[in-house]
Amino acid sequence: MTTTIKKLFVLLVALSCMGVSCTDDFEEINTDPNRIEKISPGTLLNPIIYEMASFNTSRSDAYTFEVMQVALPFPSASGGEHRYDVGDNAGSSTWNTYYRWLTNIKEMQEAAVTAEDRNYQAIALTLNAWVYSLLTDSFGDVPMIEASRGDEGIFYPTFNTQQEIYTKILSDLDIASQLFDPSKSMIYGTDILYGNKVENWQRFCNSLYLRLLLRISKKQESASFTKMAEIINNPTQYPVFTSNAEAAILKISGVPPLVSPWGRAVDFRTGKAASAFFIDNLNTLNDPRQEKFFTKATLKDGKTQIGYKGIPSGYEGSDAQFDYIPSTMNIALVTAPMISVIMSYAEVEFIKAELAQKGIINSNAQTHYESGVKAAIEQWGATIPTNYFNNSAATYDGTFEKIMLQKYLALYFNDYQQWFEYRRTGFPELPKTNAMVNNKMVPVRFKYPSTVQISNGNNYRKAVEQMGGDNINTKVWWEK
Repeated sequence: MTTTIKKLFVLLVALSCMGVSCTDDFEEINTDPNRIEKISPGTLLNPIIYEMASFNTSRSDAYTFEVMQVALPFPSASGGEHRYDVGDNAGSSTWNTYYRWLTNIKEMQEAAVTAEDRNYQAIALTLNAWVYSLLTDSFGDVPMIEASRGDEGIFYPTFNTQQEIYTKILSDLDIASQLFDPSKSMIYGTDILYGNKVENWQRFCNSLYLRLLLRISKKQESASFTKMAEIINNPTQYPVFTSNAEAAILKISGVPPLVSPWGRAVDFRTGKAASAFFIDNLNTLNDPRQEKFFTKATLKDGKTQIGYKGIPSGYEGSDAQFDYIPSTMNIALVTAPMISVIMSYAEVEFIKAELAQKGIINSNAQTHYESGVKAAIEQWGATIPTNYFNNSAATYDGTFEKIMLQKYLALYFNDYQQWFEYRRTGFPELPKTNAMVNNKMVPVRFKYPSTVQISNGNNYRKAVEQMGGDNINTKVWWEK
């Protein structure tokens, strides 16, 4: 058993036993250290879900909000990722965290195979595809086939191309979808995401399948649109999300170990302002998510409210130019009970809207667009006004840009998805300022961590040569 598993064992057992009593097998494992080597797939599942989801939620705030003009540090006289000033090790925690949990996913899959449990095998394949997609979309080429194999003596893994990675994870998702068997129970404790509803795990698998097929759809050799149409037109074989209740959204209760990633909720809003671009779009739409996401701005007296008003990202000049206290983050978002978004139902509807708008599927783009907007609003506990789509800013006008603006709003607080989708489409068009660095260009990847350059230097250099450089502007395979 790996050192990671040993260190996390107490957390593993606690999470895997939530909601129901532990099975006899868990009790024996917990009391007999000789049985730890025979760890079950269920014991590993809940820590993977919680740790990955909570980490991704924190990264939305720390990185995606800035580069995608959702929020920014304030005051911020110079520098900062909202000005595209991205440090060399900005992705280090992402690399380290993802690989840590990919090791656990590998062990979960091996345990599921040993147990001959199809549902846990399918879940492991789905989680593996999810995490590797996040990893490769963040960095490009990364170790996959030889990764997490230190127990086999492979300490310097070679890097796989992003094309190889996508080929593998898309194949795995197709296999996983066919492995799921809703007639069979999940016997190793109760999972914290779906409460052992196998049919919802299968919907997550296929919804993720759609996301990743769309991600690489510029690459004609992938035949993505053909496969996406097959999935959407065959809901019996490939069920996807059809409601918010089925979405992959983790409910964080606040009862240990399901606690907020923010030790102090007030830290979520301290030294931070809403970005004018994001909040102005909500204002134009008269969108009820305003109060869910942000506080109201005030005059300098701190009392006289002036509505929802942000600060321009990448602003020029000193902080003194602003004669008001801007809107900041609503700490209710990070105060348990709270949610952590893995993949939403709204995203599926916007995928369908895009495919209908492009003529890939024979469906009504407006219907999917409006369903996506409604789902995105209701996901956060708000109610969509009956006249919402009467507003010309909200009315579907047949354009791809309108779909992508609402998708951008819907992907709020969803790991790096706003960033990934902007890189795929160029939408929404983000304002630029003269204070932005990097030639005013949104970065398209993280640099490889310095530890990788040192510890796996030969394979790192091969990967950099293959990628075309290790900098924040080197496009990954699906962008080219």
